[in-house]
Amino acid sequence: MRKRNYIIIGVLSLIAILVIGGLIVLDGLSSMGNPNGSRAPDYPYFITTVPVTVKNIGVPKGTKLTYEEHFFKEGRQEKIMNEKKLTGIELPKGKTIDWGGVPVYMITKFSNPEMKGFTVNADFGQLSEYKKTKFSEMWQSCSGELGVLVNDADDWTFNPKNIADISDCSVAYQRFFKEDAEQQRFLDKLVSEIKKKDQNQMK
Repeated sequence: MRKRNYIIIGVLSLIAILVIGGLIVLDGLSSMGNPNGSRAPDYPYFITTVPVTVKNIGVPKGTKLTYEEHFFKEGRQEKIMNEKKLTGIELPKGKTIDWGGVPVYMITKFSNPEMKGFTVNADFGQLSEYKKTKFSEMWQSCSGELGVLVNDADDWTFNPKNIADISDCSVAYQRFFKEDAEQQRFLDKLVSEIKKKDQNQMK
């Protein structure tokens, strides 16, 4: 009887070790790619069920709205959350909105709290040849996203009066490299093209 009890205890202990080991492995896998080794937060998000306006931008049904990390909320939410906490707008696949004459599919708030602005991702494949402008051509030449610094963080539209500066055009041109005259001239020209659009609208 005692021998059988030892066997049962041994089997149960082995099962417990395997379960715990499996959980550790899974936790390790979920942490892969994260520099500090911890699990990436499951940011709360909402998928719009009807067209809505956020950050002064009208977005279609099926748009993913992502929010800041929340202590009590994770993953998909049943209701739209506070716009003040919004960190990202991602349109449904194949859908774009007009942003300064350029079709864009995603806008993401800067993660650096010291920078007031957002990153805009364009789909130049949907830009008609006859709609191209100097601004769109310069942006497309960077082959990437556009970093936009604004005065009012609650307005993510293409509003020349609100756009304070362009922080970067992909990795090719960045304000950070002040000593690089070519990069600074390119970004200055981009800002100039944005201001021209504002002047054209006033005519």
